[in-house]
Amino acid sequence: MVKVLFLLSCLLFFLYANPLQDAIDKAAPYAIIKLHKGMYEGGIKINKPLSIVGMEDDVVIDNKGKGSVITITSSDVTLKNLHIQGSGSHSYTIDAAIAMKEVKRCKILSCTIENVLYGIDMYMVSDSRIEKNTISSNGNDIGMRGDGLKLYYSHNNVFADNLIKNVRDVTLHYSNNNLFERNRFYENRFATHIALSHDNILRENEYRYNSVSVMLMGVKDTQFVANTIHSSKGAAGIGVMIGAVMNLRFESNSVRYNAKALYIDGKEKEAGIKRYILKNEIAYNAEAFHFHATIKDNQILYNNIFGNIEDVVKDVAGGFGSSNEVAYNYWDRYSGFDRDKDGIGDRPYEVYQYVDKLWHYNKSVKFFYASPLMSLLDFLLQLAPFIEPTLIMRDAKPRIEPNDLAF
Repeated sequence: MVKVLFLLSCLLFFLYANPLQDAIDKAAPYAIIKLHKGMYEGGIKINKPLSIVGMEDDVVIDNKGKGSVITITSSDVTLKNLHIQGSGSHSYTIDAAIAMKEVKRCKILSCTIENVLYGIDMYMVSDSRIEKNTISSNGNDIGMRGDGLKLYYSHNNVFADNLIKNVRDVTLHYSNNNLFERNRFYENRFATHIALSHDNILRENEYRYNSVSVMLMGVKDTQFVANTIHSSKGAAGIGVMIGAVMNLRFESNSVRYNAKALYIDGKEKEAGIKRYILKNEIAYNAEAFHFHATIKDNQILYNNIFGNIEDVVKDVAGGFGSSNEVAYNYWDRYSGFDRDKDGIGDRPYEVYQYVDKLWHYNKSVKFFYASPLMSLLDFLLQLAPFIEPTLIMRDAKPRIEPNDLAF
């Protein structure tokens, strides 16, 4: 009888034991657990400072479709060179490859995350580093995937040299002073969605084939510098969507091949310069600037704007506000002269709405956009306007030659 009970207990141990979790539980604080090639059971919880390091390729931690694969509730944890997969599929529990909760000084380095709902869920995480990882979601339709990175009340973190692809979104809510640099965002819905978060820096990142590459809503003191934003796709196809921002510096970026390069939602009650759009290349888009509501509080200087179907579009009534500062941009549609050879056109570059007022304000008319009839009407209205055109952009000092942007 005793032997039977012993064998039964051994069987239960092998059925339900998790050797990796057992190693974590037995490890001393700040220990390094080194894993060799193989398959390890997920669902592990790390509640003490330590490191888990894959010593070879193909060190796989798999949770076989149940909950989060790794949950971290201690500061000073490092995960390195691991292949993490097989989270659950429930959004309400935020099933993730890595769930980090109220921790500091953690590192996720050179890991591959795939076949999960959420990638890395960061709840009240600070002073941590996410570097050189590849993060993707499951194969569901894009709206049914989770976020590659989900930050909530998470501050002072660094995200560098990651590849984030085929996820739903990357989101920052109430998350300040984070740095994103040299990351690649491919084939996502909202590749970077920042809301109610301040003092974040995004530089030298690459965005390709996302529905909306960047969405900024209710942010202030944000820097977006030296990024590549190309080929946004789908019905929206927006490179950068800007709404309710305070002190945004958008500088030295390349924005190409999008339906809308910059979509700017201005508010009538805003006061003071809110958007600094400086030294960018905005080229080969259907629309370079798309303004919703008012055109005000923009400083647009030293940009090269060329090869776009439309330079400036405004989709509701109203004109160009005096609070804008627009100068020294190169516009390939500018047709003025430079008689004093100072590199600046002798007259301002002005963009008016003529017949395009019809389809901007009446979506039924947009069916005829770019048709020979609409083109002819637009040409005739410019020659002899029988309705008052609306000024929507005025560059006081347009450049005759492109600015040297050193791309």
